[in-house]
Amino acid sequence: MTESAKLRWALAAAVWGPGLLVMLADTDAGNVVAAAQGGAQWGYRFLPLLLLLIPLLYMVQELAVRLGIFTGRGHGELIRERFSKGWSYLALAGLFVGVLGSLVTEFTGVAGVGELFGLSRSLTLPASAAILLAVVFTGSYRRVERMALVIGLFELAFFYVAWVAHPDPRIAARHALDIPLGNHAFMFLAAALIGAVFNPWMVFYQQSAVADKKLQAKHLVTARWDTAFGAILTQLLTAAVLVAAAATLGAHGGGISLNSIGDISQALTPALGQFAGKIVFGVGVLGASMVAAIVCSLALAWGVGEVVGYRRSLEDRPLQAPWFYAVYLLSVLGSAMLVLLVPDLVWLNIGAQVVNAFMLPLVLGFLIALASTLPLAQRLQGPYLWVLVGLSGVTCLVAIVGGISGFV
Repeated sequence: MTESAKLRWALAAAVWGPGLLVMLADTDAGNVVAAAQGGAQWGYRFLPLLLLLIPLLYMVQELAVRLGIFTGRGHGELIRERFSKGWSYLALAGLFVGVLGSLVTEFTGVAGVGELFGLSRSLTLPASAAILLAVVFTGSYRRVERMALVIGLFELAFFYVAWVAHPDPRIAARHALDIPLGNHAFMFLAAALIGAVFNPWMVFYQQSAVADKKLQAKHLVTARWDTAFGAILTQLLTAAVLVAAAATLGAHGGGISLNSIGDISQALTPALGQFAGKIVFGVGVLGASMVAAIVCSLALAWGVGEVVGYRRSLEDRPLQAPWFYAVYLLSVLGSAMLVLLVPDLVWLNIGAQVVNAFMLPLVLGFLIALASTLPLAQRLQGPYLWVLVGLSGVTCLVAIVGGISGFV
């Protein structure tokens, strides 16, 4: 390998991380539950939606990358500087709701996996919270990023789960042409899937991580590839869960309701055998839940710091940035304690994703408005701007209509 090739690989290795990590976090327990429920009840009919969301997911997160690189500011800090403290507090409120909902689903996923193996949540929840605190209290962004990526790679187990389910392409093609848009239950689940893809904390995290990592203009192309690969990977992982559920439960009628992580495991892994199925599925859900808990908790700690003004960097030790680490600690411990009191029900996860869907216009509105702070050459303009605005508008409309339809 030539010196120039080695240099390019070294540069890519230094830049890659925030995009891939935030996307692995996006395939969290709530996403897995929503996808499994969609496949069990409606077969492959949601598969086109998951794939069609890839371009918008990339465009949204790529804009967060641009803002982080060219302003050097986190998302909350930029809203405060560009608009006002009031608007920044509104964005922070949306972030808080999104993070709380996600953390509850992540710890519900952890508890559900433990219960698959007969472990009480009074054991698994404190253990997982301790691991999350140990990972972040190292005081180094790059170290946290590497550890979280390793944990997140366990999600690749979902591809194996889908493969052994032996999906039928003919049934998938037939379902793709049979989309019941007039069905309220279908639209409500569509809103949940959209909310599972576009979490408010994703924008906060990626922009703040890029700024904390001190990426510069020369890193933009590599950071875009990082984000693009992550966007494709997360949607394919979610699609793998949906395909497995559709192949085992939903291909010949569907309509089955899944009520726990155990139900989903039994539904997705019959070809693997009971014990092997538990292992493969449990590893995937555990990896997804843990990496998402790290990312969304950090997003909240960064976001509060950006709006309020305290020190907020993983490069600072806990005694140097006590409020940053305190917010992370409280969000992790508080959510874990809450799940000790909450039943492991799928409807709780679905509801949290629908709440995200209702917040989507706020998240996308702030992000697109902040593009005006970019240098002229990096601003949204021309066809790209109109494609982004158009896709955002259509997605928000479907999400809101679908969410409301669940209450009609």
